[in-house]
Amino acid sequence: MLDVRLPDGIGVAGPKDWRLVADITAEAFAEDPVNRWVFGSPKAIRACFRVLAREVYAKRGMCHLAGDHGATMWARSDVPDTLSGLGNLALALGVMRHGGKRALDRAMVAGERMAKAHPKEPHMYLFTIGVREAARGTGQGHALMAPVLEACDRAGLACYLENSNPENFGFYGAHGFEHMAHFDAGEGGPPLQAMWRKAR
Repeated sequence: MLDVRLPDGIGVAGPKDWRLVADITAEAFAEDPVNRWVFGSPKAIRACFRVLAREVYAKRGMCHLAGDHGATMWARSDVPDTLSGLGNLALALGVMRHGGKRALDRAMVAGERMAKAHPKEPHMYLFTIGVREAARGTGQGHALMAPVLEACDRAGLACYLENSNPENFGFYGAHGFEHMAHFDAGEGGPPLQAMWRKAR
């Protein structure tokens, strides 16, 4: 278990907070190039994030909230990210309802490509970090990110993420993440950028 020391204003999101975590991050990813290409609509993004938050990150991972305006979803690399049968069904139905079958097909391909690119070395995986539009530029992103990175440094644990928006490269770079590689989310889709941060 990581020794994460949260600052005032940042709290642990419990298993019952999955909907809030998912909705905040889905709003933050609404105009994200990769997610818009994969899912086609903000509602389809939200449907996917809700299932993953409920089934994986709020249950087996580590989620944090900055009030009602910022959230993260993390998991150790050795945590299973598989969904239950009902979870897979909920994800498929939600994405198809709001994005159609093509969106579901793209989501499956993107998931496979992300899994293939995932490093084998032990690490903390940052699935999402997001701040609602009204709270951007207020330091909430740093306040959410820094405590986990500091805990990983104390534990000698690296961190990994896929950057799906080139505009966020500077933010991740300022927190010690370095470019590893680019890979397409799917045929004809925009690239994801694999980024790695060594423990300090």
